[in-house]
Amino acid sequence: MPLLDHFQGLLSTRRSWTAFHGAWATYIAEDLNERLGPGYYAEPLAQFNIEIDVATWEEGGSQLPASVWQPPAPHLTLPFTLVPDIVEVMIYRNEGGPILAGAVELVSPGNKDRPASREAFVSKCATYLYQGAGLVLIDIVTSRSANLHGAMLEQVSGGANENGVGASLFAGAYHPVANEAQTNLEIWFEPLALGQNLPTMPLWLRGGQHLPLDLETTYQRTVQKLKLPVNGTQ
Repeated sequence: MPLLDHFQGLLSTRRSWTAFHGAWATYIAEDLNERLGPGYYAEPLAQFNIEIDVATWEEGGSQLPASVWQPPAPHLTLPFTLVPDIVEVMIYRNEGGPILAGAVELVSPGNKDRPASREAFVSKCATYLYQGAGLVLIDIVTSRSANLHGAMLEQVSGGANENGVGASLFAGAYHPVANEAQTNLEIWFEPLALGQNLPTMPLWLRGGQHLPLDLETTYQRTVQKLKLPVNGTQ
């Protein structure tokens, strides 16, 4: 199934990319759960356009009683950017409780929107690596041209890597490996293009296990299950 443009052109006006991303994450999780070993499980999460609810206190019944403790005014207030969209599959290992073993992140337009959004998204992904979890990033967003692979490398190493710096659409796999001398980050990178099939990426799990992440199969299934218009059909 050649990669379609879900963000520009005819398809973007007929079908929602948010519905596709949410469904794709679900089918990726389903595929992983069929192949994960005992004690591991995958959960999809799709959350778009995070907003902070601001309570408006008016004189009258909405105010708290005077006896309820109130915090003092903050000592400092700074601009802060939340990750606007979250579409991911989290893989956990159950050891008396869920332990993060790996993550698959589907990039959204909001993740590439502006420098602050890109930094927030990359920082979140880097946190998974700092915890020792494997990571796969998938970016098929055509409406933004930011290179999140390069931003990721800058975040974790302090400098960009020439491998794929110019690619806006890509799939990247990242595996933190600790040894006696130092901790290294192993990286796999595949540029993506409209009209081309998607690759299979290595998904590493905390502790050294790995399995293939078949993007083509899950992508094709999502397109078919959602009955997306292909070649002018539907």
